[in-house]
Amino acid sequence: MDWRAIPIGEVQYARVPRRPSARALILACFLFFLTLCTCLVAGTQFAIAYARNQAVSLDEFVRAFALLYKHPAALSAGLPFAITLLTILLAHELGHFFACRHHHIRASYPYFIPFPSLIGTFGAFILIRSPIRTARALFDVGASGPLVGFVLAVPALIYGVLHAKIVPGLVDPRHAEVVFGTPLLLRFLANLAHPGISPGTLLLHPVGRAAWVGLFATSLNLLPVAQLDGGHILRSISSRLHRFLSSLLPLVLIVLAYFHFWEGWYIWGALLFGMSFLRVAPIFDPTPLNPHRRLGALFTLLVFLLCFMPAPFNFSPTSH
Repeated sequence: MDWRAIPIGEVQYARVPRRPSARALILACFLFFLTLCTCLVAGTQFAIAYARNQAVSLDEFVRAFALLYKHPAALSAGLPFAITLLTILLAHELGHFFACRHHHIRASYPYFIPFPSLIGTFGAFILIRSPIRTARALFDVGASGPLVGFVLAVPALIYGVLHAKIVPGLVDPRHAEVVFGTPLLLRFLANLAHPGISPGTLLLHPVGRAAWVGLFATSLNLLPVAQLDGGHILRSISSRLHRFLSSLLPLVLIVLAYFHFWEGWYIWGALLFGMSFLRVAPIFDPTPLNPHRRLGALFTLLVFLLCFMPAPFNFSPTSH
C-alpha cells in the first residue's frame, strides 16, 4: 500500500494511506449495485404512477419489486429516477471524500445503503478513519457533501416541476395512499412554473421525485446535531452551541412525531439522542472560520430551510 506522512501539530506525524483498499472498493461497488436495483424498483413504481396520472400506490410498489426477479428488463422504466437519485447521493458523498483528501484525512469510499422502500435507499455514507484536527477542515468536510448534492438536485427538481402533471386529489387521503411533503424550494419553483396551482396537485416527473428524495436526504444530513453534516458545520463554529442543540433537537423531533407530523421522527429523535453521547475527537486547531467559510455556513442554513419538511410523508389510514 502506498503511504505518506502528514504533520499533526508541530512535532508528531501520522501515516495515512493514499486511498482505501481494493477490498473496500469491491464492497462499495457491490452495495452500489444492490442500491441501483432497489432504486430501479422504486423508480418503476414512480414511472407507472406518472404515466397513469395517479398517486403512488403501495400495491404497485410490491408488484414492481416482483419484476426484479420475474421480468427485470421492465425495470428500465425506473432508470430516470434511479440514475438521478444515485448521482445526487454519489455527488454528496464524493464531496465529503475529496474534502477529506484535501485535508489529508483518511476516509473510506462511499457506501450506499440499499433498502426496498418507496424511495429505494437509506442513502449513503463514508467512514472517516482519522481525526479531523482543525475547525476549518471540520467545516469543509461537513459542508462539502450537502452543498454539492444540493447543486445537482436543483436542476433535476426544476426539470421535474416543468414536466409535472396537474392531478387533483394527490393530497387527499381518500385517493392517495402516500402524500409527499412540499419543501420550500419545491413550493417556490411550483409557483414560478405553475402560478395559481397548488403544489400539492403536481405529480412530479420521476426525475423530480428523485430530486425530492435528494432534498429530503440533504435536510436530514444538515440537522445541526451530533456527527451529522450539520453537526460538523455547527461544531466548527461553536462547540458550546453544538452540545446544546445535540441535546435539544432530538426532543424537538420527538415533539414533531407526537403531533403527527411524521412518525419517523420518533426513530430519528431516538437515534440522534443516542449519537449525542458518542465521544467526538477534540479539535486541536480551533482557528475561527474565515469570512468565506462563514458565508458558506449561512448558505448551508439556507439550504436546510429550503429542503426541510416537518411532514415529509403522510400515509393514509387505509395504507397501514
